[in-house]
Amino acid sequence: MIQALAGSMKENDLIKLEQLADLMDSRFAIPGTGIRIGLDPILGLIPGIGDTLSLGISAYIIIQSRKSGIHPLLETRMWWNVFTDWIVGLVPVAGDLFDVAFKANRKNIALLREHLKTTAYETDSKGDNALFI
Repeated sequence: MIQALAGSMKENDLIKLEQLADLMDSRFAIPGTGIRIGLDPILGLIPGIGDTLSLGISAYIIIQSRKSGIHPLLETRMWWNVFTDWIVGLVPVAGDLFDVAFKANRKNIALLREHLKTTAYETDSKGDNALFI
């Protein structure tokens, strides 16, 4: 279990971000297909503003990840996922199909989870501050 990262992200915070990513990318199943969609492709059906609304929610996930102390290269990779999702999502119909398959928020949460697993840290003698090695 991840207790803290850089003193600011707790497991509960990560779970909330995962739930938000799930809502945006894979909360609902299309009956009989095994395909899961979230609000991202649904919002994308609203011309012009739908994809931008999704972009704002995706940005929130990245900003919260940044507060946990992620490396700037990881943050750049997360922004690239969101930008790709947004720019392709602007294309009518094809962009919406891309949104169903690409799932930028789930990708970003997976990147964050992997980062948290592989980042070695120690706590001070009181056990309340994370110190990176």
